[in-house]
Amino acid sequence: MRNQKLIRFVQSFVLLPILTISGLQGGTLLQAGSGIISTSQFVLSQKQNNGDLPSIALNPAIDGYAQNRKIKAESIDAYFKARNMPLSGLGMKMVLEAEKNDIDWRLLPAIAVRESTGGKHDCNKVSNNPFGWGSCKIGFKSNEEAIETVARNLGGNNPNTAKHYDNKTTKQILQKYNPPHIVPRYAQQVISIMNKIGPEDTAITTIEKVNANT
Repeated sequence: MRNQKLIRFVQSFVLLPILTISGLQGGTLLQAGSGIISTSQFVLSQKQNNGDLPSIALNPAIDGYAQNRKIKAESIDAYFKARNMPLSGLGMKMVLEAEKNDIDWRLLPAIAVRESTGGKHDCNKVSNNPFGWGSCKIGFKSNEEAIETVARNLGGNNPNTAKHYDNKTTKQILQKYNPPHIVPRYAQQVISIMNKIGPEDTAITTIEKVNANT
Protein backbone atom coordinates (compact mmCIF):
# COMPACT_ATOMS: atom_id res chain seq x y z
CA MET A 1 0.00 0.00 0.00
CA ARG A 2 2.80 2.43 0.90
CA ASN A 3 4.57 1.71 -2.39
CA GLN A 4 1.41 2.56 -4.31
CA LYS A 5 0.98 5.79 -2.39
CA LEU A 6 4.63 6.69 -3.00
CA ILE A 7 4.14 6.14 -6.73
CA ARG A 8 1.08 8.41 -6.72
CA PHE A 9 3.07 10.99 -4.73
CA VAL A 10 5.89 11.03 -7.29
CA GLN A 11 3.45 11.09 -10.19
CA SER A 12 1.78 14.16 -8.76
CA PHE A 13 4.90 16.17 -9.63
CA VAL A 14 4.43 15.46 -13.31
CA LEU A 15 2.52 18.43 -14.65
CA LEU A 16 2.98 18.57 -18.42
CA PRO A 17 4.98 16.53 -20.93
CA ILE A 18 8.29 18.29 -21.42
CA LEU A 19 9.13 18.20 -25.10
CA THR A 20 12.40 20.06 -25.11
CA ILE A 21 14.76 21.53 -22.56
CA SER A 22 17.17 24.25 -23.64
CA GLY A 23 19.71 25.85 -21.34
CA LEU A 24 20.61 29.51 -21.27
CA GLN A 25 23.23 31.13 -19.11
CA GLY A 26 21.52 32.40 -15.97
CA GLY A 27 18.29 30.47 -16.59
CA THR A 28 16.44 27.59 -18.23
CA LEU A 29 13.53 27.39 -20.62
CA LEU A 30 11.11 24.51 -20.72
CA GLN A 31 9.01 24.07 -23.84
CA ALA A 32 5.83 22.26 -22.79
CA GLY A 33 2.99 21.70 -25.21
CA SER A 34 2.54 24.91 -27.16
CA GLY A 35 4.00 27.34 -24.61
CA ILE A 36 7.49 28.37 -23.51
CA ILE A 37 7.75 28.44 -19.73
CA SER A 38 10.47 30.45 -18.01
CA THR A 39 11.65 28.66 -14.88
CA SER A 40 12.60 30.31 -11.63
CA GLN A 41 12.07 28.08 -8.58
CA PHE A 42 12.31 24.52 -7.32
CA VAL A 43 15.86 24.40 -8.72
CA LEU A 44 17.58 21.12 -9.40
CA SER A 45 21.25 21.53 -10.38
CA GLN A 46 24.43 19.47 -10.44
CA LYS A 47 27.98 19.79 -11.63
CA GLN A 48 29.55 17.86 -14.42
CA ASN A 49 33.04 18.20 -15.94
CA ASN A 50 33.82 21.08 -13.59
CA GLY A 51 30.90 23.09 -15.02
CA ASP A 52 27.41 23.83 -13.82
CA LEU A 53 24.56 22.28 -15.77
CA PRO A 54 21.64 24.57 -16.50
CA SER A 55 19.11 24.61 -13.69
CA ILE A 56 15.71 22.99 -14.20
CA ALA A 57 12.95 24.70 -12.29
CA LEU A 58 9.19 24.84 -12.08
CA ASN A 59 7.32 28.10 -11.82
CA PRO A 60 5.15 28.05 -8.69
CA ALA A 61 2.19 29.27 -10.74
CA ILE A 62 2.12 25.98 -12.60
CA ASP A 63 3.43 23.70 -9.87
CA GLY A 64 1.13 20.73 -10.32
CA TYR A 65 1.79 19.41 -6.84
CA ALA A 66 0.84 22.67 -5.12
CA GLN A 67 -2.24 22.99 -7.30
CA ASN A 68 -3.22 19.42 -6.51
CA ARG A 69 -2.94 20.12 -2.80
CA LYS A 70 -4.99 23.29 -3.16
CA ILE A 71 -7.78 21.49 -5.02
CA LYS A 72 -7.98 18.85 -2.27
CA ALA A 73 -8.18 21.48 0.47
CA GLU A 74 -10.84 23.42 -1.44
CA SER A 75 -12.86 20.23 -1.95
CA ILE A 76 -12.88 19.54 1.80
CA ASP A 77 -13.78 23.11 2.71
CA ALA A 78 -16.51 23.24 0.06
CA TYR A 79 -18.09 20.08 1.47
CA PHE A 80 -18.03 21.50 5.01
CA LYS A 81 -19.20 24.97 3.99
CA ALA A 82 -22.15 23.70 1.94
CA ARG A 83 -23.40 21.93 5.07
CA ASN A 84 -22.57 24.71 7.56
CA MET A 85 -20.03 22.54 9.34
CA PRO A 86 -17.67 24.28 11.81
CA LEU A 87 -14.56 22.55 10.42
CA SER A 88 -14.79 24.61 7.23
CA GLY A 89 -11.45 26.34 6.68
CA LEU A 90 -9.36 23.46 8.00
CA GLY A 91 -9.15 21.65 4.66
CA MET A 92 -5.53 22.53 4.03
CA LYS A 93 -4.52 21.43 7.54
CA MET A 94 -6.16 18.06 6.93
CA VAL A 95 -4.47 17.68 3.56
CA LEU A 96 -1.03 18.53 4.95
CA GLU A 97 -1.36 16.12 7.87
CA ALA A 98 -2.64 13.40 5.53
CA GLU A 99 0.44 13.86 3.34
CA LYS A 100 2.75 13.84 6.34
CA ASN A 101 1.29 10.57 7.61
CA ASP A 102 0.65 8.85 4.26
CA ILE A 103 -3.11 8.47 4.55
CA ASP A 104 -5.91 9.25 2.10
CA TRP A 105 -6.53 13.01 2.07
CA ARG A 106 -10.29 12.46 2.44
CA LEU A 107 -10.08 10.18 5.47
CA LEU A 108 -9.90 12.78 8.26
CA PRO A 109 -12.74 14.99 7.02
CA ALA A 110 -14.94 11.96 6.34
CA ILE A 111 -14.40 10.59 9.85
CA ALA A 112 -15.20 14.03 11.28
CA VAL A 113 -18.44 14.10 9.31
CA ARG A 114 -19.40 10.62 10.48
CA GLU A 115 -18.46 11.23 14.11
CA SER A 116 -19.56 14.81 14.73
CA THR A 117 -21.24 16.14 11.57
CA GLY A 118 -18.11 18.09 10.76
CA GLY A 119 -17.69 19.54 14.23
CA LYS A 120 -21.35 20.37 14.89
CA HIS A 121 -21.64 17.71 17.59
CA ASP A 122 -18.22 17.40 19.20
CA CYS A 123 -17.66 15.11 22.15
CA ASN A 124 -19.61 16.54 25.09
CA LYS A 125 -17.20 15.91 27.96
CA VAL A 126 -13.98 17.04 26.26
CA SER A 127 -12.97 19.90 24.01
CA ASN A 128 -12.02 19.99 20.32
CA ASN A 129 -12.53 16.35 19.47
CA PRO A 130 -14.59 16.19 16.26
CA PHE A 131 -13.24 12.71 15.47
CA GLY A 132 -14.55 10.85 18.51
CA TRP A 133 -10.94 9.90 19.18
CA GLY A 134 -10.37 7.80 22.30
CA SER A 135 -14.09 7.10 22.66
CA CYS A 136 -14.63 10.82 23.31
CA LYS A 137 -12.49 10.69 26.45
CA ILE A 138 -9.57 12.69 25.03
CA GLY A 139 -9.69 16.44 24.48
CA PHE A 140 -7.36 18.74 22.57
CA LYS A 141 -6.26 22.36 22.80
CA SER A 142 -7.58 23.00 19.31
CA ASN A 143 -9.06 21.27 16.28
CA GLU A 144 -5.66 21.62 14.63
CA GLU A 145 -4.08 19.58 17.40
CA ALA A 146 -6.84 16.98 17.05
CA ILE A 147 -6.16 16.74 13.31
CA GLU A 148 -2.43 16.26 13.91
CA THR A 149 -2.97 13.60 16.57
CA VAL A 150 -5.54 11.53 14.71
CA ALA A 151 -3.57 11.70 11.45
CA ARG A 152 -0.39 10.57 13.20
CA ASN A 153 -2.16 7.61 14.75
CA LEU A 154 -4.03 6.52 11.64
CA GLY A 155 -0.81 6.72 9.66
CA GLY A 156 0.82 4.25 12.06
CA ASN A 157 3.28 6.84 13.34
CA ASN A 158 2.44 6.56 17.03
CA PRO A 159 4.34 3.60 18.54
CA ASN A 160 1.51 3.07 21.01
CA THR A 161 -1.10 2.47 18.30
CA ALA A 162 1.00 1.47 15.29
CA LYS A 163 0.03 -2.19 15.65
CA HIS A 164 -3.54 -1.21 14.81
CA TYR A 165 -2.97 1.15 11.89
CA ASP A 166 0.45 0.72 10.32
CA ASN A 167 0.54 -0.71 6.78
CA LYS A 168 -3.25 -0.87 6.54
CA THR A 169 -5.58 0.02 3.69
CA THR A 170 -8.11 2.78 4.30
CA LYS A 171 -10.86 0.22 4.87
CA GLN A 172 -8.69 -1.71 7.33
CA ILE A 173 -7.87 1.51 9.19
CA LEU A 174 -11.57 2.25 9.55
CA GLN A 175 -12.31 -1.29 10.71
CA LYS A 176 -9.78 -0.79 13.49
CA TYR A 177 -11.07 2.69 14.28
CA ASN A 178 -14.58 1.33 14.80
CA PRO A 179 -14.75 -2.47 14.43
CA PRO A 180 -17.76 -3.92 12.57
CA HIS A 181 -18.95 -5.76 15.67
CA ILE A 182 -19.26 -2.40 17.46
CA VAL A 183 -20.47 -0.17 14.62
CA PRO A 184 -21.73 -2.24 11.67
CA ARG A 185 -20.93 -0.77 8.23
CA TYR A 186 -18.83 2.00 9.76
CA ALA A 187 -16.08 1.64 7.16
CA GLN A 188 -18.55 1.67 4.29
CA GLN A 189 -20.27 4.77 5.67
CA VAL A 190 -17.03 6.73 5.99
CA ILE A 191 -15.81 5.64 2.55
CA SER A 192 -19.12 6.80 1.07
CA ILE A 193 -18.52 10.25 2.58
CA MET A 194 -14.97 10.24 1.24
CA ASN A 195 -16.24 9.66 -2.28
CA LYS A 196 -18.65 12.57 -1.94
CA ILE A 197 -15.81 14.87 -0.89
CA GLY A 198 -13.87 14.05 -4.04
CA PRO A 199 -11.89 11.46 -6.01
CA GLU A 200 -8.77 10.01 -4.42
CA ASP A 201 -6.54 11.12 -7.29
CA THR A 202 -7.00 14.74 -8.39
CA ALA A 203 -3.94 14.88 -10.65
CA ILE A 204 -5.91 14.94 -13.93
CA THR A 205 -8.20 17.68 -12.65
CA THR A 206 -5.14 19.64 -11.60
CA ILE A 207 -3.50 19.43 -15.02
CA GLU A 208 -6.70 20.48 -16.76
CA LYS A 209 -7.12 23.43 -14.42
CA VAL A 210 -3.54 24.60 -14.89
CA ASN A 211 -3.78 24.22 -18.66
CA ALA A 212 -6.88 26.39 -18.69
CA ASN A 213 -5.00 29.17 -16.94
CA THR A 214 -1.90 29.13 -19.15
